[in-house]
Parts: sequence; C-alpha cells; structure tokens
Amino acid sequence: MIEPGKLNTLSSGQKRRKLALTLGSLERNIAGIADAGEEYSFASLPRSEYTKKIVQIVSEDSLIPNEMREKLRSLCRAEPFDAETEKRACNLARNALLAALGTFPAEWDLVISPHKKKGTVLERQFFQDLFVYAEDIRSPFNVGSIFRTAEAMGAERVFLSPFCTDPLHPKAVRSAMGCIKTIGFEKKSIEELTLFSKEKNLPIFALETGGSSILEFDFPVRGICLIGSEELGLSPEALKIATYGTVSIPMTGLKASLNVGVAFGILMQKWSESILKNGEKAI
Repeated sequence: MIEPGKLNTLSSGQKRRKLALTLGSLERNIAGIADAGEEYSFASLPRSEYTKKIVQIVSEDSLIPNEMREKLRSLCRAEPFDAETEKRACNLARNALLAALGTFPAEWDLVISPHKKKGTVLERQFFQDLFVYAEDIRSPFNVGSIFRTAEAMGAERVFLSPFCTDPLHPKAVRSAMGCIKTIGFEKKSIEELTLFSKEKNLPIFALETGGSSILEFDFPVRGICLIGSEELGLSPEALKIATYGTVSIPMTGLKASLNVGVAFGILMQKWSESILKNGEKAI
C-alpha cells in the first residue's frame, strides 16, 4: 500500500496501476485474507479512513465516468461506513480503474473471501472416498479451475499425474480461489493410483469422448474420476485402468468441444447429484 500523498508524485498511468493494486490489497484486508506482508499498517490512520481517501482519489480521475464518480463519492459519505460498505467501495473503485486502464478483470483476479462463521473458517465437508485424478493438464488456469470445482462439489482430494502443471503455479493459485490449500493434493503415477484404488476398493472411471452419456451413466457412490489433458485427453495407460467405464458429455454444436475445466464441472455436478440421490451425505 502507499501513502495517499505520495500518489501525486506518480504519472497518471503509474498512479492508476498503484491504486488498483492498493485497492486489491485493501479488499483482502477487509475480508481477513491479507497476503503476507500486505497487512494494513498505517497506525496513524484507521483503515476505513485510508480507504475513503484512496476511493476519493479514484473518483477524481478524469477517465472515471460521472455516474461511477458519484457512486464512489456516495459510498464514502455513507454512515456507517462499515466493513461491507468499505469492501464495496474498494471493489467498485478497483474495477473502475481497471476499466479505465483497459484491463478488465478475469475470474482469477477477483477477491473472494473464504466462507466464515463468527470470524472462523468453517470446517470443510466432502463426500468420503470421492477423488479426481488429473493427468497431464498443462494450463495452470485449468488446474486451478479443477481444484475450485472439486472443492465446491465435495471431492475429498485431488490427485495429479507427475507431469501435471504444478497447482502452486501463481496462475493456478489465483484461479483456484484458495481451494488448493483447502482440499489439498497428491502427486501419483498411474501405477500408484492403481495401487491406491485396490487398497481402498475404489472403482475408477474416465471422463472422455466415446463413452456412455452422462445422462445415463451409473455413477458410483465412491470412486476415482480420471480427466485428461486439453490436447490429447487421457493416455492409453489411464484408460486401461478405468475399468468402471467411460462417461461422455453429449453435445450438439459444430465444434463439439468443451474446456476441460468446464467439462469437469458438468461431471462433478452430475456425480454429486447421483450420490445425494443415493442417500449419501457429505461428512
């Protein structure tokens, strides 16, 4: 973060970029998820007053539309200027600046706090023995998306092949929205995954083209789902161990193609729905 007075020494472009970064840090502070080293530290100025000053500076930018300018100023005048109002002011100001810079935020740039109750992160619930194995996924954005979906839909854990993109890659961490720490992961080879499935008596099935329609597939209550790379799909070795079957998503478009993260999201919704219909509950 930067002292408001120092902003006047920066050029317009530098000033906007610094303000956008500062507002992002403020949002994380308000949400209670400040990055290490970015905690609010101006002892002489309450954070809420600092936020008002920063938002006011944004409202004076010549590239900000008048309607947004008035909205930001109205939020700064709000009484009480509580944490929710402070967060909204930060968010609107930051996105107004990004629009002025011609840099619209992608989903992995959004600031989303973990679910909380009375200031404490809730204990995570999941379906026991529901696992996903990602084989050689190259895109860090897709890896992060897989973690986010797996966590949201109740997978117990994510397994990754040795050549899968590192989920701690900054772009994967951003698109996962904190879910990598929440759900956790392990690296496993196909041989190690096979041994794991035998030890726990878990069926393995694959999400791949040419299989049974997801509308008719008999999902197991417990098991491991295999998903493959963006370009090549699953390897022959992975398909060989998917003895429970292969599930596919029927499509009608000319391209008949889905991003792997989107396809996995569709599958996880159907799988969790099937588990719930069987009377199982998350633990």
